[in-house]
Amino acid sequence: MDKKMDLFQPPYPRYSPQNKESFAYTTLIKRWPSILTNIISTLSNETHKLHSSHDVNSEEKLEEGKKMIEKLALLIYEMGHGGELTPLENDHEPNISCYNDELSLWSPLQRKWTHANWLFAECYLYRRIRQVFSLTRHWRSFDPFFYQKEDTYRSSLGAIVHLAQALNSMVERTDLQVGYGSAGSPLEMAFLEMIQSDLWGNATDLSLLVDLKYEDLKQLQAVGAKAQAEQAKLILRNDLPKVWEHLKTLRGARVDVVLDNAGFELYTDLILADFLVSCTPFVNEVVFHPKSIPWFVSDVVPFDFTWAIDILLDESFFSTASPPPTPTELESLAVLATRWKGHLASGAFKLSVPLDTPLGGDTPTGGFWTTQYAYQDMPLVAPKLVEELGKSGLVIFKGDLNYRKLIGDAAWPPTTPFDTALGPLAGTMNLVSLRTNKADTICGLDEGVAEKVEAQDKDWRVSGKYAVISFSPKRIS
Repeated sequence: MDKKMDLFQPPYPRYSPQNKESFAYTTLIKRWPSILTNIISTLSNETHKLHSSHDVNSEEKLEEGKKMIEKLALLIYEMGHGGELTPLENDHEPNISCYNDELSLWSPLQRKWTHANWLFAECYLYRRIRQVFSLTRHWRSFDPFFYQKEDTYRSSLGAIVHLAQALNSMVERTDLQVGYGSAGSPLEMAFLEMIQSDLWGNATDLSLLVDLKYEDLKQLQAVGAKAQAEQAKLILRNDLPKVWEHLKTLRGARVDVVLDNAGFELYTDLILADFLVSCTPFVNEVVFHPKSIPWFVSDVVPFDFTWAIDILLDESFFSTASPPPTPTELESLAVLATRWKGHLASGAFKLSVPLDTPLGGDTPTGGFWTTQYAYQDMPLVAPKLVEELGKSGLVIFKGDLNYRKLIGDAAWPPTTPFDTALGPLAGTMNLVSLRTNKADTICGLDEGVAEKVEAQDKDWRVSGKYAVISFSPKRIS
């Protein structure tokens, strides 16, 4: 980062753990130490396996594992004892200078974990976790969060099967597009169900649900028309009618999805993408944008993307689910996965980076998503990415972190127009943010909505119970 770069400055402060009533403070005190402790536990299990391994590299790998555990334990200590965010070491992977240059501009007080800009500190944390692995010889390709992603995917079987059967049925229909231009058409109703399923799929964010029992997932993954109707009441800003009207203007267009969580949420992203490609005349191609390193526990890396499709064809994967899938249900998953692999082969589904991109791999634009930058600064720091996304018929930003980055994680008044909060990004592309509320920042609400919900539920900003769907159209230049 150029230290003189004129980044966008919101007219309101960004959230920080300095405010002990904020979710940022709760994150520093509870969530981050819990996440780091889980990584240490995972590494301890892996190193334990090495004791009985016959791998010729096991001794060296074991020593590296022990040193990694020490580094992570030190990081927990720093957070809890007034430590500072220190410069990242050069591990020859992307996104070192962007963090270090900004840190160099801060005062010693600003660099303290207890006072730092929360958005920066959280992004920095995951880049620093990555560095613990990238500076090793034997652990560079190890994703410390994969086992959690895998377990939650398996635990989501009920919702996975339900959506597979619903979408397979839609794909087989020949009358779905009849009269789609009229209000309340079957295609519109199907679209609303698919996109709401994609919205609420974000409820399984592992970075936020670190203490959630897997059996509670079913309550967070309600699908079906009746459940969707009830959940729609919890969408505090709902621009879906605008999104639908925009979609109807497209023909054979491209849609981009800036991904959030792996596992069930990624599955719902694929469901929505398949619906758009297979059931509507609007979209011929969907481009998915993953992260380049393990990020915010459950975010999608390239391996997660192909694995989530391939594993649907492995009948043994869900065999330990309770209850296990029936032969009919397994067949519905196989039909779905086979169609998705066909979409990959034809180019209807694409990843924005090569499918075999390794963790930490350098790509022209893929690394931007793991910088600390708010998306308001995307036109300045990643103009080629903005230009590319501007070619898309619609860019879908998934989840809470993407929303926080879209509006800079600032303490905007809740009635601030969404386009105002987007700053320089507004008007550069057709974008919609699908976000369940899991952090304090929010904008775009009608007058009185925040006060009404606050009176009913003090945790409405962070609980994931409520959502916002915010649309911003591209300006015609």
